[in-house]
Amino acid sequence: LKLFSPCKINLFLRIIRKRPDGFHDLASLFQAVGFGDTLTLSLSEQPNDEFTCNMEGVPTDSSNLVLRALELMRQKTGKTDVYFKADLFKRVPAQAGLGGGSANAATAMWGANELMGKPATLGELIEWSGELGSDITFFLSRGTAYCTGRGEVMTPIDPPLPSGSKLSIVKPDLGLSTPKVFSALDYEQLSAEDPEELLNTFLEFGVVDTDDEYYINDLEQPAFDCLPELKALKEDLLKVKGFDHVMMSGSGTSIFCIGEADDKDAFMKEFDSREGVSVFNAEFINREDGCWFESP
Repeated sequence: LKLFSPCKINLFLRIIRKRPDGFHDLASLFQAVGFGDTLTLSLSEQPNDEFTCNMEGVPTDSSNLVLRALELMRQKTGKTDVYFKADLFKRVPAQAGLGGGSANAATAMWGANELMGKPATLGELIEWSGELGSDITFFLSRGTAYCTGRGEVMTPIDPPLPSGSKLSIVKPDLGLSTPKVFSALDYEQLSAEDPEELLNTFLEFGVVDTDDEYYINDLEQPAFDCLPELKALKEDLLKVKGFDHVMMSGSGTSIFCIGEADDKDAFMKEFDSREGVSVFNAEFINREDGCWFESP
């Protein structure tokens, strides 16, 4: 079973409060993007899971989210004698704010359920996924969702932008860990915008016609404080003619640009050839009920 593992962007991300458990309550509009990894899953005759990955630095022990997802599926379904071979071909960089690892876990849960003969409903997969991490639940949606709590409370919505809408993701090699960005958060500087009003604006006007002022990411300023080069990169991207909106995704360090540059060649020449910067051109994707995401 060969499955595409997409990434995501946050069209807005409001941090609501710090919780007693140390996590933060947030409210965000997530959108799946057709840039991602490939997870190949098969049943194994060995009495353990086997995991391989092309990217150095990806853990291959029990801290790995794919292996944790497979173990969770065994425990929850009671099929404790089923093991898997998993090969992950990574393209999505770490510390990007794109949810690459979370998507890998959701993809593993979906794939394991298929190979086991579908013992779990989608609702059960969604319910269980929150035990593994905050963003994993989103990837079990159809590709557009409003997420609250620490991200695991998901309301699926009809896409505010048609699938196939173009965007460019610009990722500096420099990364930031999510805890570091949160630790730099100034609670006095948070947006006062009601996230439900933000959501309604996106739903009413769509992603292109929604004004820049509604593209709010409360983690952007703390990330810029941690990494001033990131702010400079965004300022350079704002000067490119043709993009509708430019904003950092998640806790960074990726910056997404919705739309297409008027002069695509000049844009790629300027940014993709910059030392320490990568550009990934992609599009918004959604999936049909009962089918997994497909690479565009």
